[in-house]
Amino acid sequence: MTPNPFLTRAVELSDQIVAWRRQIHANPELSFQEVETAKLVAESLTEMGIEAQAGVGKTGVVGYLGEGSPVIGIRADMDALPIDEANDVPYKSQKPGVMHACGHDGHTAILLGVAKMLAEMPDRPAGQVRFLFQPSEEASDSENKSGATRMIEDGALAGVDKVIALHVASDAPAGKVEIADGFVTAAEDSFHIVIKGTGGHGAMPHQGTDPTFMLAQVINAIQGIRSRRVDPTKGATISIGYIHGGTVTNVIPAEVKLGGTMRSFDDDVRDLLKQELRQACEVAKVLGGDYELRIVSGYPSTYNDPAVANLIEESARAMLGDEGMQPPVPMMGAEDFSYMTRSAPGAMFMLGAKFDDKSRPHHTPVFDISEEALPVGAAVLADVTVKLLRGE
Repeated sequence: MTPNPFLTRAVELSDQIVAWRRQIHANPELSFQEVETAKLVAESLTEMGIEAQAGVGKTGVVGYLGEGSPVIGIRADMDALPIDEANDVPYKSQKPGVMHACGHDGHTAILLGVAKMLAEMPDRPAGQVRFLFQPSEEASDSENKSGATRMIEDGALAGVDKVIALHVASDAPAGKVEIADGFVTAAEDSFHIVIKGTGGHGAMPHQGTDPTFMLAQVINAIQGIRSRRVDPTKGATISIGYIHGGTVTNVIPAEVKLGGTMRSFDDDVRDLLKQELRQACEVAKVLGGDYELRIVSGYPSTYNDPAVANLIEESARAMLGDEGMQPPVPMMGAEDFSYMTRSAPGAMFMLGAKFDDKSRPHHTPVFDISEEALPVGAAVLADVTVKLLRGE
């Protein structure tokens, strides 16, 4: 197999890519607070001769390389999570209670590596590459808008023909690529319910209405939505995450609260889940009570354009061989890259980055990634970008 020039160059740049990642990891910033990370990105892009625009989508950065069409966007998210890191590593978070526990430090470092490789490429095809360093993938602002939405509103994807991205996977072998077309991450909607009764004395339940009794029936109705109201061939799930009610043993509370999350791929299934959840809550009224329901719509599902996904697979397979590929598995997690793929055809691939033999799940204090995977991610993104510029 002929060595891929981007992979060769990315390996040569490994020390720099790792240094970027470690600097960002040690200095994590929460959603829409990525000021120093954005400064590092903007300064690094400028040093490469790439025009950098800061303050996009509040705290995002967009880099512009080349002119004309096509316009290819590459996205990396920059925010960290409110988690106290438990790892004892040289690059451990220096901010108590804040940690890069989802790999966004690696995403940002990888995209800086891609920018450097493309900027120094003498025969880069015509067209523009737009480097989208996005804030706030993990959270939304007071208007329930995430970083991707804010960047789109600020015109970051205006004129973009195709958009690509990657996400590290801490449970997959380091350096292996996983890519599929169609739906690859789910839509996410959370719900909060208050079931209302009258409450009363625990020894005399007949004198009032008991919301805890209603709660049991409402939960049964909710759990029946997936099994009895959704097409069995469609992906969907509903999970209850909290239940609160009462304070002492002999008092029936006047209300109980519960909440959870709904996940789906198809937009019609997403709408059905919301509709059926309202119907499930109506059980409380049948039993003499009442309810309040609040649904908070989260990210839509991410759809990988088949043509872009196939190009990523062809590029990665040619670069890494069959042994470098991981079988794709759709997941019910949510990603706000979904907004970008609804603005322009695109695809996201997963990059295996298992650190060691220990389980290090995303969003936990022990999360970490193998830095050996970083140049692989940079090489695949760069190779795909060039092919998209060429119209392949």
